[in-house]
This record gives sequence, structure tokens and C-alpha cells, in this order.
Amino acid sequence: MATVVLLRHARSTANGSGVLAGRSPGVELDETGRGQAQRLVSRLEPVPLAEVVCSPLLRCEQTVAPLVAARGLVPVTEPGLSEVDYGDWTGRELKTLFSEPLWSVVQQHPSAAVFPAGEGLAQMQTRAVAAVRAHDARITAEHGPRAVWLLCSHGDVLKSIIADALGQHLDAFQRIVVNPASVSVVQYTDTRPFVLRMNDTGGELASIVPPEQQEAPAGQAVPGGETGRSA
Repeated sequence: MATVVLLRHARSTANGSGVLAGRSPGVELDETGRGQAQRLVSRLEPVPLAEVVCSPLLRCEQTVAPLVAARGLVPVTEPGLSEVDYGDWTGRELKTLFSEPLWSVVQQHPSAAVFPAGEGLAQMQTRAVAAVRAHDARITAEHGPRAVWLLCSHGDVLKSIIADALGQHLDAFQRIVVNPASVSVVQYTDTRPFVLRMNDTGGELASIVPPEQQEAPAGQAVPGGETGRSA
């Protein structure tokens, strides 16, 4: 199966504002975020990208815009990768949410959290994982098992995808950190996913490209650990 680069959108005007933006319209990248988006072009230069798949929200579209322009790609919009529908919590200040009974559920037992007039975190994980796996299967069929593609989405969405890839219950997904403009990398196989990177904000990325010959058959782990690439 293919390899997917999970990119969180760059810093937005909502990040650090103390407001739960959710799916609010008009949330775009701030000055820092625009710089982060531009730097992704050079950072991902060693990585051939078969496709870019993107949440429909503006901050994700703006994050991948410099990259797809440089590669001559047209991003695929995927509603299944959209931000959590926080319902009545959308647009509220976080400090007003801390005292809500649901807040502790979100922190301690997120699989049971359902936002008023919105969706549940378990529901979000189901549609996000279904979307990434469907696109991965499609891209593998169209471009081959060594294909690498990029997915741009949101913090909680990506954390839920990574939790699934790690075999973690959703109740543990709050232990995962995914910063703005960070990349995590997952390689799906017929038997299990392999998590190659998590929350990487500056490391080299050339080594995520699958080699022509694997040390073990796809989906199998090497006893003692992978040997890595030679210098």
C-alpha cells in the first residue's frame, strides 16, 4: 500500500485565540502560518507526491496552496477530513468550556464525547479513518505501492487517524500531539499500518520514500528492528 504524509494545517488566525473555531467560515492562515506553508515547498522537495488530498476548510486549502502550485497538482477535496463538527461549542471561548461537564469527558473518555448539536469524536474518527484508507487504496491502485501522497487536515482529526494506525483506543488519543504545520507519516499495508513519523516539524523527509526493495515482505516487521538506510 502507499505511504501517506499527514499534514496539519499551518498556524491559523484561530490558533492561540482562545476560541474553538471548528468549522467557522473565514478562518485563514496568519502571517506565521503563511510562512510555514511556504516552507513546506522546500521541506517536501525530496518527496515525490502522487496526490494531495485536503479538508475543505480554508486554512487547509491555504496550507497546501504553495505546494500544489510548485508541483502542478490539483488538490482533491475530501469532506471526510473536515474539522470536528463542534456544534454549539463552535466559536465559544475555551475558558467558558472548561467548566462544562462534557469538557472532562473530552479529556478523559473522548470516545463517549458527543458535542451538542454536533458530532461525536468516535463518529469523527470513523469517517476520517474511512476516508484516509479509501484514498490510500485508490492511490495505491492508480500509482503503485511505492506511491507517497499528502493529506492535509486538522489536529483532532489527524490525532484520531494516528491513534487508529497505532492500534490505540480513541480514549488515548489525547496523548498524541500534532502541532500546526507538523507532519506525521503512516504506511498502510494489507495487515497493519506502520507509523514512520509523528509531529515532525523540521526533520528530513527523504527517508520516508519507500525503497525499491523492502527488507521484509509488505506488512511484516523485521525482527530486531529495521536497519535503516545507508548513508
